[in-house]
Amino acid sequence: MNNLTPEMQALKAKLKATWMAGEYATFAKYLEPGAIEILSNLNIAPGSRMLDVGCGAGQIAIPAARAGIKVTGVDIATNLIEEARRRAEAEGLAVQFEEADAEDLPFPDASFDTVVSLVGAMFAPRPDRVAAEMIRVCRPGGRIIMANWTPTGFVGQMFKVNGQHVRPPAMMPAPVLWGDESTVRDRFRAGISDLKLARRIYPSFKYPFAVPEVVEFFREFYGPTNRAFAALDSAGQTALRRDLEQLWAANNRSANGVTHVEAEYLEVIATRA
Repeated sequence: MNNLTPEMQALKAKLKATWMAGEYATFAKYLEPGAIEILSNLNIAPGSRMLDVGCGAGQIAIPAARAGIKVTGVDIATNLIEEARRRAEAEGLAVQFEEADAEDLPFPDASFDTVVSLVGAMFAPRPDRVAAEMIRVCRPGGRIIMANWTPTGFVGQMFKVNGQHVRPPAMMPAPVLWGDESTVRDRFRAGISDLKLARRIYPSFKYPFAVPEVVEFFREFYGPTNRAFAALDSAGQTALRRDLEQLWAANNRSANGVTHVEAEYLEVIATRA
């Protein structure tokens, strides 16, 4: 895999374990309505070839296949690819799901009309390679579309809280830099004929339970939060839980035992030169 150093091999193994932890398929059920709404605004033509990078359990790939798009999804997490395949088979959808690395996509040049990543590719440790690979596999005139959490948005702040308790990997740029406009322009400075960036609010970031249960839900099912808690002793877990509950409570726009926050992301639409 690109002649990785032992340190990078270890980091990638840790990242894979992170995304296989918890149960992302359960976690993503609350994100899927928003994914479907985002997909509906992308105007991807039925019959066109779409690659979903960091596809998870298929939360955007499967709705795209329902719409008649020829979809391929890739992810580093073995269990998520298996879950995505089960979901597609249950619906009789012809989707190709493969375990693969966003930094080393196993496809020929210009294989896809559209390359999509919904808060997925942003978590790979070498962003310049991710950008180069997405550009490489997209046909000239095709689009690379990303939705990336911003540093100042709610999810970016949640990652910041996690990082205050568990130090992020030293070799890895902050994933939320994919939500910074100037950084994205730099990463897509070559091979792109047009680049449109817009800050948007995720269409549905709502949970039908109170803040403490939301934090517990993330701890149980969302890999990064699951692993952050697992790295701490009892006192550290208590402190992390307190800080996360404070963040959620401060941003909660609902009452009556439900939780709704506005989670900002950067929409990236790059046209392949």
